[in-house]
Amino acid sequence: MKFYNIIIKYRFWLSLLALALAITVNITSSFWPSFILYFIGVIGIASHFFIGPLRLIQAPMEAGNMQEVEKILKSVWYPNLLYKPVRSTYYTIKGNMAMMNQDFDSAEKHLKMSSSLGSPMPEAEGANKLQLGMMSMQKGDLKQGESYIRAAIRAGIADKESEAVAFISMCQIFMNKREFRAAKDYFRKAKACKPKSKQVLDQIKEVEKYISRMPG
Repeated sequence: MKFYNIIIKYRFWLSLLALALAITVNITSSFWPSFILYFIGVIGIASHFFIGPLRLIQAPMEAGNMQEVEKILKSVWYPNLLYKPVRSTYYTIKGNMAMMNQDFDSAEKHLKMSSSLGSPMPEAEGANKLQLGMMSMQKGDLKQGESYIRAAIRAGIADKESEAVAFISMCQIFMNKREFRAAKDYFRKAKACKPKSKQVLDQIKEVEKYISRMPG
C-alpha cells in the first residue's frame, strides 16, 4: 500500500519519464518496443488529471495532519478535469477544510459545488446537505436550512451523532414556526439517536427546557 501511495504521489513525473524513455527507444529502435512505455506514460498522465491524488488524503486526515491534506489538495492543478465523483469528493474536502478555518463563505461555495455534482455515496451526500443546512441556519435563513436538512435526512446520514444534530435542528426550526407537535416529534427522534458527544447533548438539554412547556 505504501509503495502504491508513492506511485500516486509521483505519478505525473514518473509518467513523463516513461514518455521520455519511450521516445528514446522509439528513435533508437522502433515503435513497438517503446509501445508499453508510451502506454504507461499516457495512462499515468491521464489518471493524474482525471482521478487525482485524493487517495493520499486518508492517512493524513486520520492523523489530523491538515497541512499535508492542504498540500495534497493543492497538487490538483485542474479540479474541473477530475472524474465527476472524485471532483465531488474534492470539493467536499475543500468545504470541510474551509469550515475548520471558519471561512464559511468558501465552505458554502465548495459544498454547493460538491452537492451539485452529486455523490457516489448517499451518506456523503447527506453529510454535505447537513453542513449546508447548518450554515444556512447560522445565517438566519431557516427556510433554506430546513430544505437542506430535509434533503440530508432523505439521503441518509452515516453516524448517529450527525443524525441527532439534523433532528434537533429540525426541532428548533419547527419551534420557531410554532409547529409544536412536529418540533416534539423531531426532538424524540434526536434523543432516540442516543448521541454521546457533549456538544450535541448540551444542545438537547437546552432544547428540552422549552419542549416541556410546549402545547400539543
